[in-house]
Amino acid sequence: MTDSPSASRIRDLFARRSGRILSVFCTAGFPRLHDTVPVLRELSAAGADLIEIGMPFSDPIADGPAIQHSNQTAIQNGLTLSVLFEQLRDIRQELQTPLILMGYLNPVLQYGMERFCRDAQAAGIDGLILPDLPMHEYETRYRALFRQHGLTAVFLITPQTPEERIRRIDGLSEGFIYAVSTDSTTGRTGSFSEAQEAYFQRIAGMGLRNPVLIGFGIHNAETFAAACRHAPGAIVGSAFIKAVEAGREDLPGTVRSFVAGLRG
Repeated sequence: MTDSPSASRIRDLFARRSGRILSVFCTAGFPRLHDTVPVLRELSAAGADLIEIGMPFSDPIADGPAIQHSNQTAIQNGLTLSVLFEQLRDIRQELQTPLILMGYLNPVLQYGMERFCRDAQAAGIDGLILPDLPMHEYETRYRALFRQHGLTAVFLITPQTPEERIRRIDGLSEGFIYAVSTDSTTGRTGSFSEAQEAYFQRIAGMGLRNPVLIGFGIHNAETFAAACRHAPGAIVGSAFIKAVEAGREDLPGTVRSFVAGLRG
């Protein structure tokens, strides 16, 4: 695989930044159909280190009410994968922040995996998070295709993931590992429990070759800082979706205020 800009942006980020890396999840086509690029632009300008672009799906099983609602709104707005790739067509002329598409396997298969990877590469996408893509399917059917198009596959682990599977994921990964902080869906609020802190410490002590970002339950400066004590950074999703919906009439101000508040 040639080391294209898409293939190297994620690695460059972790080589350049050793801590407090902030990844923000936003739903494409939300709150309005054509807000996708304005939100990406403002997140990059506000200092988000990495951006996950949610591909709306009618049954996002891992997501809580806020992201479910944003998915349904985006679909009602008319957002499809074809529309999304059209929106992203010139994004690399504006920003160099690493971009990851996150969603579920069904819409990607309906679109066509090879076509999807080709269009993602053309849009300057760096990686994919498909939580319901089985590791075996990726390894035997899609890994070469992802590599051909400079796309990094990001896999999720949870507090229940056995060490053997974590190490297998670490061996397959080429960017980072997404550590889900809880066995519930997205959108949980409150501080981390002792069990969660122990889970973070266990992962940090495994000597994985890939960096880890902690997601689910990151919603304010306190939880972001707590996650960053155990990992190079953290991922925020539901809290940002709620902020964007409430502040949709002033997206630039809303995004700047949210990112500044999260970093404390």
